[in-house]
Amino acid sequence: MVALSWTELETLTDFTIDRVNGPTNAQSNLRLFGHSEAEVRVTLYRDHHAWCPYCQKVWLWLEEKQIPYRIRKVTMFCYGTKEGWYQKKVRSGMLPAIELDDRLITESDDILIALEQEFGPLNGAGMQDAEVMPLRRLERLLFRAWCSWLCYPMRSPRDDERQKEKFTDVVAEVEKALSSTPGPYFLQDFGTVDIIFTPYVERMNASLYYYKGYGLRKENPHFSDWFDAMETRPTYRGTQSDFHTHAHDLPPQMGGCHANNEPQTQENQKRVDEGPWLGLPDVTYPEPETSRKEALHRVLKHRQNIIRVNPADDRLLDESLRCALTYLMTGEICQPPSGSDSGLRYLRDRISVPRDMSIYAAKRLREALETTAALVGDRQGTPLSVRDRRDQNPANFQ
Repeated sequence: MVALSWTELETLTDFTIDRVNGPTNAQSNLRLFGHSEAEVRVTLYRDHHAWCPYCQKVWLWLEEKQIPYRIRKVTMFCYGTKEGWYQKKVRSGMLPAIELDDRLITESDDILIALEQEFGPLNGAGMQDAEVMPLRRLERLLFRAWCSWLCYPMRSPRDDERQKEKFTDVVAEVEKALSSTPGPYFLQDFGTVDIIFTPYVERMNASLYYYKGYGLRKENPHFSDWFDAMETRPTYRGTQSDFHTHAHDLPPQMGGCHANNEPQTQENQKRVDEGPWLGLPDVTYPEPETSRKEALHRVLKHRQNIIRVNPADDRLLDESLRCALTYLMTGEICQPPSGSDSGLRYLRDRISVPRDMSIYAAKRLREALETTAALVGDRQGTPLSVRDRRDQNPANFQ
């Protein structure tokens, strides 16, 4: 089959989303939830990449509470140069920050406390409530146990096993806390504690699968139920990332992630990097019917910059990308030009969730790019850096 033209591809997607009043999404700059813009009192400063875990916590809270707010996006140090206007506002450059009326507040926990004081807590239990405080401390214990296992090189397999045991001991405490309520959440209903746990538990799920061969969701039934419940929430779906994005964005952010040599780890890494991506335990809710149309829509929106920043020859990538998108939308194999495999895989490896698109759209696009690339060779793209992710510099797409 001959690759469809860009004009023909444009006719195959009618995907659209209401960024202002519709479902949670990473592309919004303004969220109103049916209110007027004159009612906006909050500005959230979060990362362009939609990856920062502390930003995700505040982002989720605002979405769940449906507080009208503006979003101004800032580059994290890992991805590029921090904007000067933001460093004048927040000297450390750290994210997130909010402006509530004329008051600037930093540090995610302080932000949530300030928002609670102004707009009330989420579903009754606030950050400083007696039933929330011990669970906040448990989340920090889990975070430290995860870091100890993931972020430090192990001298021997026994060292790795010891750190795993320490981590799973804390996980057992979390499982016990989850089992103490009648539903899947940490308290009787979804609330503040679930938002506090979400960012790093999501990253634990991805990183331990990839670097340690460990299935957080598989090994822990209450955590599995909690993830399933979270994925029923449009707010969480809109901020949720996938295993590939987390596995490759964590090392520079965390100062390194250290894999063990277990066969399961190697198998998991191959699956995350090369597919098949459908069926990975990073998501379990049913795939939306719009996933392919969403992927095509997002590529069409940014195709000129996608082609420009790719190391492959522009005309070569243009044709091969149209082949991949033709396969994505029609299921028909389209032979790409010789030598285009590395360019397609360069793009495959740099799809970011949720910044670029939702989790299933990304899976479908990666699948199409890999299937098309495999027709002409096994050359990989430029390896992903573990020291920074400047290949994801948002300046290239602004």
